[in-house]
Amino acid sequence: MYAATKEWPSGEPGPSARPQSAAPSRVRIAGEHGREPRPIAALNGVSLMLGDPGVSILEDVSFSVAPGEALCLVGPSGGGKSTILNLLAGLVAPTAGSVLWDGEPVAGPARDRAVVFQDAALFPWLSLEQNIAFPLELAGAGKAERRERVEELLRLVHLLKFRASFPHELSGGMRQRGAIARALATKPRMVLFDEPFAALDGQMRELLQNEVERIVRATGTTMVFVTHQIDEAVRLGDRVVLIGARPGRVLGDVPIDLPRPRRTGDPGVVRLVGSIAAEIRAEVEKVAREEADGAWGNANSRDGSDTRRHLGGGI
Repeated sequence: MYAATKEWPSGEPGPSARPQSAAPSRVRIAGEHGREPRPIAALNGVSLMLGDPGVSILEDVSFSVAPGEALCLVGPSGGGKSTILNLLAGLVAPTAGSVLWDGEPVAGPARDRAVVFQDAALFPWLSLEQNIAFPLELAGAGKAERRERVEELLRLVHLLKFRASFPHELSGGMRQRGAIARALATKPRMVLFDEPFAALDGQMRELLQNEVERIVRATGTTMVFVTHQIDEAVRLGDRVVLIGARPGRVLGDVPIDLPRPRRTGDPGVVRLVGSIAAEIRAEVEKVAREEADGAWGNANSRDGSDTRRHLGGGI
């Protein structure tokens, strides 16, 4: 589940487009002070190794999340961004360091931390309203309470008239809004978004960015949002944390003090996107080189490291 390959978007500004005045003043290098003193969640020196022999996924990752903050994680494929969400959700434990929630170690999943995945993951055999009610039923909510909460959430995501529809009867954007409603059902204090719009077209992505911003602000929910799209991170985030190539580590911490509402084409957004792209360009290029060099290697190699390279030899 941690090895899924995710595409890095093309079209970020090249080194020549990097703003000369923005990067030095806006990018706060990892380790500097000035963050929220009473975080709702924090990773302190977290490292994670998986498999036998161990593969290092994260290395000495530290950052905190303030209550009500919208924090975005960006970086190249394989750097462990989705794994960080799993750590915060309590779905996996670190090899070293600590993951804290309200100052206490995270011991496992809890209702106050919800996850929205890249795939909406709605149950196909349940209607939309039944999907949203499902976590409430697990939590022991009564029938009247479930009905009232589901209606409130359906109105929040503008899907009330589709309450009886099944997932296959909804568009991709509608399914994702339904997944967001389900994540909010038990009134979690934090929602973790794992590239929820990656499979959607640009127009739908922008629409749902607006919806997520509206919903998060309306509910006061803390948000951690993983994305490969730098413009999306700047569009949605109060802060953007830059994660390097595997093993993932924190490269920088960018406060986004642009006024809201923001749009992708706003000059301030464009300048900051260029600055962040320049900061992590070397990490992206490192991943590209590793993937190119390690896929099959030199076609003329006879080092015997992978017998599949020589299938059919001598025919």
